[in-house]
Amino acid sequence: MTGMTLREILAVTGGSWCGEEALLDRRALNVVTDSRAAGEGSLFIAIRGERTDGHRYIPDVLKKGALAVFCEEAAPGEPRLVVKDVMQALHTLTSWNRQRLPIPYVAVTGSVGKTTAKEMIFAVLSARHLTFKTPGSLNGQLGIPVAFLSLSEEHEAAVVEMGISLPGEMERIARIVRPDMAVFMNITDAHLEALHSREGILREKESILSASPAYAPVVINGDDEMLCNHDFGRPTVRFGLGKNCDVRAEGIRANADCTEQYCTVVSGDRSFELTIPAYGNYMVYAALAAVAVGMALGLTDEEIAAGVAAYETVGHRSRVLKIKDFTLIDDCYNANPTANRAAVSSMLQLPGRHICVLGDMREMGENSHGFHVEVGHYLAENGVDMLFTQGQEAAHFHEGAPNIPGGHFESKRELAEALKAAIRPGDVVLVKASRGAAFEDVVAAIQSWA
Repeated sequence: MTGMTLREILAVTGGSWCGEEALLDRRALNVVTDSRAAGEGSLFIAIRGERTDGHRYIPDVLKKGALAVFCEEAAPGEPRLVVKDVMQALHTLTSWNRQRLPIPYVAVTGSVGKTTAKEMIFAVLSARHLTFKTPGSLNGQLGIPVAFLSLSEEHEAAVVEMGISLPGEMERIARIVRPDMAVFMNITDAHLEALHSREGILREKESILSASPAYAPVVINGDDEMLCNHDFGRPTVRFGLGKNCDVRAEGIRANADCTEQYCTVVSGDRSFELTIPAYGNYMVYAALAAVAVGMALGLTDEEIAAGVAAYETVGHRSRVLKIKDFTLIDDCYNANPTANRAAVSSMLQLPGRHICVLGDMREMGENSHGFHVEVGHYLAENGVDMLFTQGQEAAHFHEGAPNIPGGHFESKRELAEALKAAIRPGDVVLVKASRGAAFEDVVAAIQSWA
């Protein structure tokens, strides 16, 4: 349910109302920008975009029982909150809602693993506080304002994922969120088409602090070379595996099927055991980021450990699925060179024949070809047994790994058919690609015949 009544939204935005007066004291059950997600009690935000105009779908959402529509076009008798500019009004609403709720706001950014870290931090803070989090991957100039409409007086802490792909985006989002603490997961090759280099990525990510007070601390991955060597000019907490880290993990180990990992957290005089209910080396970093945030906000060791143990995997991110007599790793939400190498490294810890099913790594910029070849080299050097690919850029993986059997396919259907013939009992199959490649279709195909 939204944290604001329609009357509050109307007052803050200075808009006009077309519907029944009695509706103004209602709160929407949810806020949506996709008409397909609208339902009984929804508030539909009509956005004018490059590809479509949300105003076209107003009749559809009202037929579905939407409480009201937030838009730029009036219609007498219909429940419409009308403003001059929807995006500008959303930002005004978000700033107002954030200001009236003086709770700790933890922002999470980085090139890889933002959503996982956000979910892990949410799990830890929820051990003590009623915590708000930005849902899914609503982490940009539209997603965050829409999500913030659900902030209410009941919330005691907030975790906000903040992602960007273009210069200037982070500063605009930061003026809305004004985080009290910022978590930097890593700086790696992602969104290079617009940001050009890792240095450019770091500069853009650092602007997350542009609207924060000077005393607001940063929590950084102390094993990331760029972050570790950068002076943020404010209190800094490092997490990781290295001895230089203020919060570090020791004695990392996993259970037999790698569905859980265990470690000892050490921070100064504090030391306690941690159970991480997720697969992959990089999940340890997400857990350590959450531990560092929990410590900074005063949680006990017991609360932090209980929070990490309560974490649940989200979406197509490192899901380990037992499919009949083989293991399927569904990690097809995102891909770049660092993420791919990490996923392969984690896969190789599992016993069995190792099969990579890879799609395009997108937004890699002018050196996209080279990045795909480099990942191919990594697969060959680390003994991956088979490589199956689909996508224009994904073909280049094979240039770096010409001797790994498998093949490149023109369609996902052909890819799935080849996998059906190739997979044997005991195999470990990793499916990974950038979100735009929609490799969840490949996962669904495997599940359908397995």
